[in-house]
Amino acid sequence: MMKSHSSSVAPVPTVLPGPSEVYQTAGGVGHRTLWVVCIIMGISSLVFYGMAFRVPAQKRLFHILTAFITTFAFLSYFAMATGDGINFHASKETVSHKHGLPDTEEITYRQVYWARYVDWSVTTPLLLLDLCLLAGLSGANILVAIVADVIMILTGLFAAYGKNDGQKWGWYIWACIAYLVIVYQVVYNGRGAAMNKDQKTKAFFASLAGFTFLLWTIYPIIWGVADGARIASVDAEILAYAVLDVLAKPVFGTWLLITHDSMASTSPSLEGFWTNGFGNQGQIRVGDDDEA
Repeated sequence: MMKSHSSSVAPVPTVLPGPSEVYQTAGGVGHRTLWVVCIIMGISSLVFYGMAFRVPAQKRLFHILTAFITTFAFLSYFAMATGDGINFHASKETVSHKHGLPDTEEITYRQVYWARYVDWSVTTPLLLLDLCLLAGLSGANILVAIVADVIMILTGLFAAYGKNDGQKWGWYIWACIAYLVIVYQVVYNGRGAAMNKDQKTKAFFASLAGFTFLLWTIYPIIWGVADGARIASVDAEILAYAVLDVLAKPVFGTWLLITHDSMASTSPSLEGFWTNGFGNQGQIRVGDDDEA
């Protein structure tokens, strides 16, 4: 009888598979984290507004700016926690195969939380304004810092939606350059402006600015391993940003307002339109107390 032999070599497929698809989405940990931070931002906002009512209207500038920061952050996190402000961005990668098989494509769809960028585009200029007013920075320097900040956030958003590595990392570089402009204006020029303040104010500004920019330096690192290289999971991205956002907003705000309220010499006074409406000349005085 003839013996049949089975072949040990698999036949070469005549029909190649289409592109494989991978979805990177938030899991239960990410969703719970968004809700927790949403609640923290909401409670912080109520506390900051309450602190504002404890001081005269003309002394509430820092309180209102800081309360606005956590209010916008609350709205952003509420949007993300409820499934708004999110969409998918696709990236293609060519996968090489052995045994002479042709290359195939792998398409990765990753969730991008664009509501986060909307939040940052509003809250980070307000945060910078807090620091600039504390230092007594000039209006020209404040304007440059805020414009550079908006450019940094927008270029970061463009980078998140880059169609290829050239676009993505090109926008990322521009965002980093804008960040360096912010550091120069607020840290370098701000330190020079703060030299005209009393010793306690100078030390407080140096500590608060150092704390802020240490946190801000971590943000682009997280972006690089999350939206950029897509190494970190979406849950890890959410957790990392959540910790930074809580430190950079509620913790920053609490530190600023408690210390500021104990330092009467740094309390800005806004008269005219701010407290009395039209018909009075508005003025801002930072670092002077009202004199009888």
